[in-house]
Amino acid sequence: MSPRPLHLVLALLVGGALALPAAAQTAAAPQAPAAAKPTPKEAAKKAAARPAPFKPILEQRAVDLLQAMSQRLAAARSMSFTAVAAYEYPSRLGPPIVYTMRYDVALQRPHQLKIVVPGDGPAFEFLFDGKEMVAFAPAENLVAVADAPPTLEGALKQAFDTAAIYFPFTDLLLPDPYGAIAPGAILAYVVGPSANVGGVKTDMVVWANDEVFLQLWIGADDKLPRRIRAQFRADPKGLRHDLELSNWQLDGAIPADTFSSAKAKAGQPMAFAAPGRKVPIGAKPVVALEPKPKTPARPQ
Repeated sequence: MSPRPLHLVLALLVGGALALPAAAQTAAAPQAPAAAKPTPKEAAKKAAARPAPFKPILEQRAVDLLQAMSQRLAAARSMSFTAVAAYEYPSRLGPPIVYTMRYDVALQRPHQLKIVVPGDGPAFEFLFDGKEMVAFAPAENLVAVADAPPTLEGALKQAFDTAAIYFPFTDLLLPDPYGAIAPGAILAYVVGPSANVGGVKTDMVVWANDEVFLQLWIGADDKLPRRIRAQFRADPKGLRHDLELSNWQLDGAIPADTFSSAKAKAGQPMAFAAPGRKVPIGAKPVVALEPKPKTPARPQ
């Protein structure tokens, strides 16, 4: 089915560049005198004034907090939670306005997943049972079914690659969330404590690689993520994305019929394929599903 509802999650707008009038570009201008060639001493002094190459700064306590969060999530045989994503979109005047979308998530390891998007925007359901994945739009009564890899991470990657289906919390569902974000890290440090997020005490952590800058609020006692705030480097407008995570239930009993839907199976079939437009800038998992080590970015 068309994954248009999912595109609303992180819809980003690329601004166009303004071109100078041709006449202004070709107008005659006084010729500036040729600059004198610097002496070796002046060249050395100028080179010394350049900023030193940036070296990754990874504070151990920040790494420990991220690993503790990862271990808590990876150890759970089942989990359910509510995620509310808030994302900015430019208004006609320029300043961004904020839209929100809610996700109700249920996961039973190793390979059962159900995600329900009740609104705002078109309602949507995604199901995976270890053999196939189902995308269902109840209002339109449209359903797409496709064979899927047996692993959860494989199914999520295939959904993204083939149909641009994206969830902003994908990495939290993987067998090793920290292993997905660790490669390519250039910055990690602890900002400090907070008692204003999720109704619990949290530790605020900043984490970044060459693609995204994140701030995470991690429960001080339960080590569960409570909020994630992101900005993508590829987005020229620097729009912000916020994810609130609540109603956490780990290792609780989840009814078996949670991961099936008779109504979805009875829907009108349609192809499980990508939409006609490209995935917007930044519309991908918060961290890469299959990260590849890369050389840290060198700021200019």
